[in-house]
Amino acid sequence: MFTGIIEDVGIVESVTPSDSGRELRIRSAYADLADGESIAVNGACLTVYEQRTNWFTVAAVVTTLERTTIGEWTRGRRVNLERAMRADGRFGGHIVQGHVDAVGVVASVERIADALLVDIELPGSLGETLVPLGSVAVDGVSLTVNAITGNRLQVSLIDYTLKQTALGDLEGGGRVHIETDIIGKFVRRLVTPYVNS
Repeated sequence: MFTGIIEDVGIVESVTPSDSGRELRIRSAYADLADGESIAVNGACLTVYEQRTNWFTVAAVVTTLERTTIGEWTRGRRVNLERAMRADGRFGGHIVQGHVDAVGVVASVERIADALLVDIELPGSLGETLVPLGSVAVDGVSLTVNAITGNRLQVSLIDYTLKQTALGDLEGGGRVHIETDIIGKFVRRLVTPYVNS
């Protein structure tokens, strides 16, 4: 489990096709990762299979490539990193599983005073699991839902978030990982039989 509080912004150093998908080597500030450890890379939970001081490698299988933007990543891309939460850790964001629900498309990026408003088009009925001022993970970052209009999500990024994550790289037309709040997904699943009857 993760919290959506980004610990480091890594750089993709290499992308190598493999029989099962793609392998990525990522430069990071981590010096104590362990083989087999779970790490969220732009919100997608991946497994560390090789590591040294300041770099590690992960693999994305075909299923992961189909559900994420990882297949589009190239050398030099900045990515948000978060290690799995320790049982005795501070819970600073919200419950993030590292399971990307869908890929959204950035519709607009607009500076308003001290915040950057980002509108994201969501596929299908994903917006039904979100509520205004609830939680959402965008590329692994725990954010507050600023507004929901139809299938469009709006988040507001403060200066701190822009400096501490790779979300400052967002621009119109960009594709981002979306993970909605697990509580909203459970509630929707539980009430669906009663709403549709």
